[in-house]
Amino acid sequence: MRLKTVTAGPALAVFVAAAIALSAQPSAAARPAGQTGATAPALVGTLAAPVIDVNNVKAHLQQLQTIATNNGGNRATGTGGHTASVTYVQQKLQAAGFTVTLQTCTTCNGSAKNVIADWPGGDTNNTYMFGAHLDSVSAGPGINDDGSGSTALLEAALQLAAANPTMAKHARFGWWAGEEQGLIGSKFYVNSLTSAQKTAIKAYGTFDMIASTNGGYFVTGTDAVAVKLREYFTSISVPTETSTECCSDDGSFRNAGIPSSINSTGAGFTKTSAQVTKWGGTAGAAYDPCYHKACDSYPSNINTTSLGRFANAIEYAVWNLTTGTAPANDFSVSLSPTSGAVNPGSSTTATVSTATTSGSAQTVSLSASGAPSGVSVSFSPTSVTSGGSSTMTVSTTSSAAPGTYTITVTGTGSVTHSATYTLTVNGTGGCTGAGQKFANPGFESGATSWTQSSGVIGQNTGNGAPRTGTWSAWLNGYGSTHTDTLSQSVTLPTGCSSYTLSFYLKIVTAETTTTTAYDKLTVQAGTTTLQVFSNLNASGYTLRSYNLSAFAGQTVTIKFTGVEDSGLQTSFVIDDTAVTVS
Repeated sequence: MRLKTVTAGPALAVFVAAAIALSAQPSAAARPAGQTGATAPALVGTLAAPVIDVNNVKAHLQQLQTIATNNGGNRATGTGGHTASVTYVQQKLQAAGFTVTLQTCTTCNGSAKNVIADWPGGDTNNTYMFGAHLDSVSAGPGINDDGSGSTALLEAALQLAAANPTMAKHARFGWWAGEEQGLIGSKFYVNSLTSAQKTAIKAYGTFDMIASTNGGYFVTGTDAVAVKLREYFTSISVPTETSTECCSDDGSFRNAGIPSSINSTGAGFTKTSAQVTKWGGTAGAAYDPCYHKACDSYPSNINTTSLGRFANAIEYAVWNLTTGTAPANDFSVSLSPTSGAVNPGSSTTATVSTATTSGSAQTVSLSASGAPSGVSVSFSPTSVTSGGSSTMTVSTTSSAAPGTYTITVTGTGSVTHSATYTLTVNGTGGCTGAGQKFANPGFESGATSWTQSSGVIGQNTGNGAPRTGTWSAWLNGYGSTHTDTLSQSVTLPTGCSSYTLSFYLKIVTAETTTTTAYDKLTVQAGTTTLQVFSNLNASGYTLRSYNLSAFAGQTVTIKFTGVEDSGLQTSFVIDDTAVTVS
């Protein structure tokens, strides 16, 4: 587990879906308000999914408890308890007809194994993957964290096999080793994939802690799996929220560019009064009072209602994403950079990238609109096969009027998609290089044009969630000695009246002191320190601005350096940067 919260964050999870039948009853205190937890519709959504009997999931949990009891009280990676858990899941899946691969994770404790299970059939270029971590912490058997996600996922896979539907897309399941040591198993798996194999995975959902005794229903993500989860929970009138806890194996996939989601019923954070009104339970108490403790055992630390609901949510998402009608051909269009500035009579370029998002690749014709008089836009080539790229050239004549313009780039195939490019035509006179100087200022093209420490720029959630868009730069937040850096060099023209560096900064800390700056973020232009922030400056996203006029006529490196001590975490999150010259 990657630790980036005050409670070390839950190994969170994404719930993937079906219809609900809950035959066992939890205590009234654990049941969400207004829900009986007894039964649920046999058919939800566009395709009929099998109904999961929660008693089957509980039988798997009893097996994991027995395995832990027989192996020193836990199922931690590198122990006999984890090995036995792998064998149990492997045998169940192979008997049901899955193609099972045991991948040795050489970076995990004891070279533990990941379990990868593929159900035959479906378009492997359109794969939907669902996962959970099969290890526990050494303190206990790990029945909620994450026996609940592992066993619900197992039963969903077994029910898919029993129904044996026609597969339109490919279904793959994964049970990870080493999650509690830092997402090691899932990182090892993702790093073993080729670029084509990563592209084939259209969405990944991870399921972690889905039966917390005082929990809620957290669906965190915008990928196809999360969409189906919310659709299912809406159908049974169970409200969901986005979690602020983190982290789990979705991060390994998201950092590789695979759309991912993380969902759970909560870990060590405390339930609010508003959440009690929504779901029932006890305000001011942890979602899971046995999080990472010996008391995370079966059956005492399992909420049967949420376990059953999530098991059926898993089945619903698997079924509706992978069975039935074959996917329509579709694609996406993006630009890098998304803005540029030119002097009249000159030109600039950007890369137009396309990707196949479903179905098969197709021809995409490129065009542009919105260019003012004196500005022309061309593409080389003028059409691409989705997955390819083209160079866009924006040319201006000497008569082009100064100003800022929005150019819309459109890709036309079986459907139409577009992206926008902001063009600044500089004015004449002394200031001949006005405009935005940062490339990829909002990180929406990933780490393009930035120099970073590993993992700083990403599609982050929780403490690292972006201010706008889907990407942000998240420095520190580990709760241990760590240094992160982020930088980009810009060239500033002479003769302009204003040179401004701006960015939005969010600081989230677990430090309780009001006097000591344990963790610090230093903002520099070249060797000049502009400001130093610390855990004492904790706040939500706040606009920060600095005058860079002293660097006119120079190429200067804007650098952010975050230094964290060995104690409690502080996260420095940056978004929507700009170096604006006018």
